Amino acid sequence: MSTAPALRGAALAALPVLAAVHAAPAIAAYGPLRKRVMPRLSGHGRTGHVALTFDDGPDPYSTPLFLGAPAGRGVRATFFLLGREARRSPGLVREIAAEGHEIGVHGWLHRPLPLRGPRATHDDPARARDLVGELTGRRPALFRPPYGVLSTAAHLAARRLDLTPVLWTCWGEDWTARATPSSVHRSVVRDLRGGGTILLHDSDSTSAPGSGSWRATLGALPRILDSCAERGPAVGPLREHGPAGEWGV
Repeated sequence: MSTAPALRGAALAALPVLAAVHAAPAIAAYGPLRKRVMPRLSGHGRTGHVALTFDDGPDPYSTPLFLGAPAGRGVRATFFLLGREARRSPGLVREIAAEGHEIGVHGWLHRPLPLRGPRATHDDPARARDLVGELTGRRPALFRPPYGVLSTAAHLAARRLDLTPVLWTCWGEDWTARATPSSVHRSVVRDLRGGGTILLHDSDSTSAPGSGSWRATLGALPRILDSCAERGPAVGPLREHGPAGEWGV
């Protein structure tokens, strides 16, 4: 009797297992669990520091305002850029670096990695990494996956690309159409602790259509920095979040 049907049956039976293995790291997207069992991936650093990060730029209209706002207080941040947007505004990418801010990559397209194959999962951040390196003269070392969702293939790709994945411990929920400066501030400080990483957005490229939500973020930023100052931690980019080399820099 041919073994082909048996082999096909075994292969089909294995598909759910393989799918589970591929998607297992997606559990990291669940914040409370991630912060307990994966503190470094969550962006936990030294307790006397808070990392300020922005996703989804660069945007020629909004991002320049975010370069000046924290810089006016002597604060630098980490900007996780989308390769697609960086290609549209190469001069702005160079300006971010020239202003002393740190640059990480958010992939080329803002698509969930667990829904993509291994080749696309590798090529998407690689393309963004290489473009930013070409524009600034320094390849990024940090990677934040779209939606904060990883897969096994994404972990392997990050390792091959010398990228350190890092998510966040608190966010402003600033991508929604109902976001206001007060709501963004409240959402951040609710989970704000020393050693944490703040996720905000300097662009509406993936936010609610027509929301203009970056304005709420920009309006909340002074209050967020004030809250950090009141609680004690210094604010800065991820490269200052721990010992040299710990965050891929």
